[in-house]
Amino acid sequence: MIFDAGTGIRPLGLDLVRQSPVDIDIYFTHTHLDHISGLVFFAPLFGNDNSVRLWAGHLEPPYRLKQVVSKLMQAPLYPVSLEVFRAQVEFREFKSGQALACGDLAMRTAPLNHPNGATGYRVEFRGKSICYITDTEHRGDGPDRTIVDLCRGADIMIYDSSYTDAEYDRYRGWGHSTWQEGMRVADAAGVGTLVLFHHDPSHDDAFMDGVARDSALARPGTASSGLPRVLVAHEGLTLSP
Repeated sequence: MIFDAGTGIRPLGLDLVRQSPVDIDIYFTHTHLDHISGLVFFAPLFGNDNSVRLWAGHLEPPYRLKQVVSKLMQAPLYPVSLEVFRAQVEFREFKSGQALACGDLAMRTAPLNHPNGATGYRVEFRGKSICYITDTEHRGDGPDRTIVDLCRGADIMIYDSSYTDAEYDRYRGWGHSTWQEGMRVADAAGVGTLVLFHHDPSHDDAFMDGVARDSALARPGTASSGLPRVLVAHEGLTLSP
């Protein structure tokens, strides 16, 4: 199970092809460019023996997921078309808020507050739960109840922390949240570990080190899983609750 397909999906794909044949589900929160730009470089899509299902729950007619990916692979943006994929590729759509059947896993979804729509996910397996909440903006009346309900009691919540509260007013309407709001949502939902991610590219390492220090002071200690109660995501981070 893979969530979104930014540029980080390329090295993942190169690792997965060593395990071919592979059977993969990619769940999109939404289809803005930073969340789909790596898809066309995802190596398993080019292998005959692989199966890849692409899922989206945010699109409204007349838009469809296959159409979005096809347009990404059209001139003058890309040299070859969708037909270059050799894997068995399926495009599956649902409505944000639906539960999805995933074998032994339980998956719930919820709509997020983002321009053109977006979907948050909760995955549960063998008593563990993780929520992926990206690209969502404050609604202005306290923590978003839709997100709080989706994430209630989760072991891990990965949350859109693009800005700080001090920066937020300058970016109102852009569809993103702050690390401090992530704290408020996590506390309201009783989340074990909050993972801050989707960092603004203008925030350099020194800035992010400051966020790590401030967030650890604001949410100290460890969760029942043994993980810290707050973490700042970085490339290559692996969590095992």
